[in-house]
Amino acid sequence: MPTKLATAAASTTPASAPGSPAPAAGAAPVPYAVKLDHVSKTFGRPGAQQLVLDDISLQAAPGEFLCLLGASGCGKSTLLNLVAGLDQPSAGTASVPFGRPALMFQDHALFPWLSAGRNIELALRLAGVAKAERRERARELLDLVRLPDAYGKRVHQLSGGMRQRVALARALAQGSEVLLMDEPFAALDAITRDLLHEELTRVWSERKLTVLFVTHNVREAVRLGQRVVLLSSRPGRVAHEWQVDLPYPRRIEDSGVTTLAREITGHLHQEIVRHARH
Repeated sequence: MPTKLATAAASTTPASAPGSPAPAAGAAPVPYAVKLDHVSKTFGRPGAQQLVLDDISLQAAPGEFLCLLGASGCGKSTLLNLVAGLDQPSAGTASVPFGRPALMFQDHALFPWLSAGRNIELALRLAGVAKAERRERARELLDLVRLPDAYGKRVHQLSGGMRQRVALARALAQGSEVLLMDEPFAALDAITRDLLHEELTRVWSERKLTVLFVTHNVREAVRLGQRVVLLSSRPGRVAHEWQVDLPYPRRIEDSGVTTLAREITGHLHQEIVRHARH
């Protein structure tokens, strides 16, 4: 499958800030769920600044599953933080027109003194759901991630995979149409990760979510994503992108996944070598 340089044209429409309200009823449909318009990010004090992201323009369509791939330190997590509104670009704009995204990290970040159900109810409360509805909604979300019996269990009673399912349910409790995932399965064993890949693609399809999924695992990106975007080593720039024209459900060992992963890995190695020479 051929690669192509990712070049997103800048829009003349002003971009809204992350967390901005959804477009008013009757307004023209927004063609993107996430938009980065010439985004750069630097860290450090004046005179000793480090450029982490450089002039990134990228869009994710509503309902798209987009995987961001790159070597460690290329700025993937920084980019996700900008989309989430946890940080601001040094230049350019990050726009999420459908409201503030939900976040899921490698660390499940569940409160250990609360049960699985109560962890989800807390997110529902913050989302403005009435107290009388929270328990039922929490149980519905646990059913969605196939943990119907986990409502009353504490975190220490759950396996690593179960904790990440609860974390996914809690993220979905926020009611966002955009889900940002920062290497959520990196700490799991291969079998558990494989099962959660299946669960995530099922939930994505059922909920019609827009997903931005950060990973350094090439096969994981190809198995999950409709599109894979490769960031160069620091400073992070959009180096290549691939449309993944493989039917779902996919398996990590599928020939199509293996072939495309091999191609992407070659480009990733080139980026790492190029960075090492500078």
